[in-house]
Amino acid sequence: MAKPAKILIIDDDPDFRASVTSLLSGCGYVVFEAASGKEGLEKLAQYNPDLILLDIMMECCVEGYGVNQAVKWRDEYRAWRRVPVVMISSIQEGPEELFPMAPEAAMIQPDYYITKPLDIPTFLETVRMALERGPSGGAGA
Repeated sequence: MAKPAKILIIDDDPDFRASVTSLLSGCGYVVFEAASGKEGLEKLAQYNPDLILLDIMMECCVEGYGVNQAVKWRDEYRAWRRVPVVMISSIQEGPEELFPMAPEAAMIQPDYYITKPLDIPTFLETVRMALERGPSGGAGA
């Protein structure tokens, strides 16, 4: 029997973390939480997640993009470079729309992007697909 996938939720909203943790745990996933980008990066080694669910606006309005960039590009996080990142935000526009002229926009592009409020079937399908396909599965769920 396969081990359940481990998912790290990085979001500053405790209600969102609690509800998503409950939903995903009920689906058989092992879920860990972090309340900030800094805490999430610190917990990578502790939890070694198979998937990261990441909010954008936490301590600053673009914190999630910094976390994504760190995981995908900084050497100290290279062990998690292949972990898919699903960015979940109330911001309707993805990074390519928010920063169309920025040359580094590709460095902050998540593997998947979902907007809040969550459409639960779409969310669960994106989680399943991200775990199945891994990173760079596309940013447009």
